[in-house]
Amino acid sequence: MASGRHDVPGVSDQDAHGGPTDGKVPLHIAIIMDGNGRWARQHGMEIEDGHRAGFTNIEPVLERLADEGVREVTLFAFSTENWQRPRDEVESLMSLMSNEIAAGAERFNQKRVRLRHIGDDSKLPQDVRDKVREAVALTASNTELTLNVAFDYGGRSEIVHAIRRIIAEGVAPDMIDESTVERHLYTAGGSDPDLVIRTGGEFRISNFLLWQSAYAEFHSTPTLWPDFGERDIEAALQAYASRERRFGARPDFVSERHGG
Repeated sequence: MASGRHDVPGVSDQDAHGGPTDGKVPLHIAIIMDGNGRWARQHGMEIEDGHRAGFTNIEPVLERLADEGVREVTLFAFSTENWQRPRDEVESLMSLMSNEIAAGAERFNQKRVRLRHIGDDSKLPQDVRDKVREAVALTASNTELTLNVAFDYGGRSEIVHAIRRIIAEGVAPDMIDESTVERHLYTAGGSDPDLVIRTGGEFRISNFLLWQSAYAEFHSTPTLWPDFGERDIEAALQAYASRERRFGARPDFVSERHGG
């Protein structure tokens, strides 16, 4: 899978299934997985059951997206603000993360999925940190699909972290441009998302990929993350295909440049 930016973001030669996307598929989709707690309450369960159901839903969603031609997925699993949640919920999430990484790393490797962690791992429990790093190392050479897991991630803190690294390296102010910043972000070496999906009915970006999603399309669905499935994916891809991405240019210029 090619890394970096694509000349015509989110446009592939043809849809893998020849479906209603008219050959226009987002190569990189980022997902804000919202609604685990509400799903648990609706089903009379504990909140950890909702998070467990959310983790269980990741693999079928990835398989469906890969079938459609998506080559990179970023999942917002745990934000820097989530540390403020009740202690027992945070501990449950850490335990789930540790177990899921340990159980899923080999399966992802067999499916040639490359795992990447984006975020600050310094506050993670040592066992979680070790398992994340082992999974990343195990799958580093895979090329079928890249899965970026945003865990202890915040868009603003990422930009601050990048600035601090640039200053520490002694880069002269007049030598700093957008590419300099991008090289120092957690997501360095990846592509920007073409489509950001938020489940659970909200329309906030919630401090997620603030730099990278500058020109991404946004799609909100009321479906709670544990229930997010094939019909929701199809609806999101159809919505994306129906939009004209201008990247700040005139419509006639985009049409001429991209052969429309």
